[in-house]
Amino acid sequence: MSSTGGRSGGHDDAALDEIELAGELMIAATSSTGDRLPTERIDEVLLDRPEPGRTDASRSAAWDS
Repeated sequence: MSSTGGRSGGHDDAALDEIELAGELMIAATSSTGDRLPTERIDEVLLDRPEPGRTDASRSAAWDS
């Protein structure tokens, strides 16, 4: 059960986003063959995230332009 009592707060959302990003970076790091995760791969993991309200098609169209 959530300690916020069902309320949605900006701090909670930001914390969840940070946890999700950290998890994605950990997954990328464990699949990396080198000792360190290359900066390019970090950028790829962090920047390839859907923006609220955007579909995958509109996101890929933005990268193509």
